[in-house]
Amino acid sequence: MSLLVVGVGDGKVTNRRDDVLTTFALGSCIAVIMYDAATGVGGLLHVMLPNSELDAGKAAAKPCMFADSGLRELFAAIKKVGGDYKRTNIWLAGGAQVLSTADTMNIGKRNYQAVRKMLWREGLLVRAEEVGGSHCRTVKLDVATGQAWIRTCSAEADVKENDRSFEWRLMS
Repeated sequence: MSLLVVGVGDGKVTNRRDDVLTTFALGSCIAVIMYDAATGVGGLLHVMLPNSELDAGKAAAKPCMFADSGLRELFAAIKKVGGDYKRTNIWLAGGAQVLSTADTMNIGKRNYQAVRKMLWREGLLVRAEEVGGSHCRTVKLDVATGQAWIRTCSAEADVKENDRSFEWRLMS
């Protein structure tokens, strides 16, 4: 098994069956997980901000940082390795408000809305999602099976390492 880690504002696509795509500690960021079962192509995007118009220079250098340009990059990369993003299973995770409930920027909510809007424009449906709240999440996609997994981190300070809140569970 080869673990491919997707960093903040990055994306990766693979058609190798022994790969597992993962991204860690999603707070207000959104993970977009896509899997084409017909070709075994999987992709993962870690969106940091909703719209590339916020910073055209950064969008040109790191398109995956933004929902709109990042999704276009993900769609193109899936096609490049033989997949069809129009027939993918899609899972979303993240979009939390981890800093403060009084945060007027609502970056997590805005990221989520931007991703959903772009997917809707493409006619793509989301299979499952775990978004919002105030806790971080880690996700992974097993390319061999096409299964997406999520691990939710509790905001509780006294959580023990063997606490069930740290177990991976399948996103159905």
